[in-house]
Amino acid sequence: MTITAVGFDLDETLAVPSRDRARILADAAERADAPPLSREAYLDAHARNLTGETRTPIFADLLADRDADADPRAVATAYRREIADALVPLPGVEPFLERLRGRYRVGLLTNGPRVAQRDKLDVLGWTDAFDAALVTGELDAGKPDAAAFAALLDALGTDAAETAYVGDDVHADVAGAADAGLVPIQVLYDGGPEPSPRAAVHLRRDELVSRLPEILADL
Repeated sequence: MTITAVGFDLDETLAVPSRDRARILADAAERADAPPLSREAYLDAHARNLTGETRTPIFADLLADRDADADPRAVATAYRREIADALVPLPGVEPFLERLRGRYRVGLLTNGPRVAQRDKLDVLGWTDAFDAALVTGELDAGKPDAAAFAALLDALGTDAAETAYVGDDVHADVAGAADAGLVPIQVLYDGGPEPSPRAAVHLRRDELVSRLPEILADL
């Protein structure tokens, strides 16, 4: 097997929040005069809304059974601003991506609404960091659906068996990539998901920049 392309997840893989996500959610709810919202409920609602334009439907779900007058659009805007302000890239990731593009086709496939995820790329300065950057809010399906990975392969112009996919989520990233025929590489970090036996390789996030080129060459 020869790897000719590599795709990446965004959140918790190439970029991480500088503050706890539960705290970011709480701050956004307070800013928008919404009741407290749990991180677990947010993740459930997010999983049901992977192909939308904004996070407004996510917060509409969360607020539907709450006795509150909060505007879901206002909460979505507050959360987008809070999380974009908190997001920071892994150290050294920009020159690392540039070097990878000298040898491989390099893509991004990130779950989430279009406005939210494109805003993150704008804030990070990564609008031109990939050969193809796909947001599931612009697609017909989100990860782990094979259609999302097929869209990435089509954008990169590569075959699944020759494409590695790097992400942290056991279900969306590892299982999704494996089921679509890509080579999954799981990123591990303290407090993150457990190692998946379906990953071809496990890689500590703080070693991603230093070790991934060697791993790709050995696959």
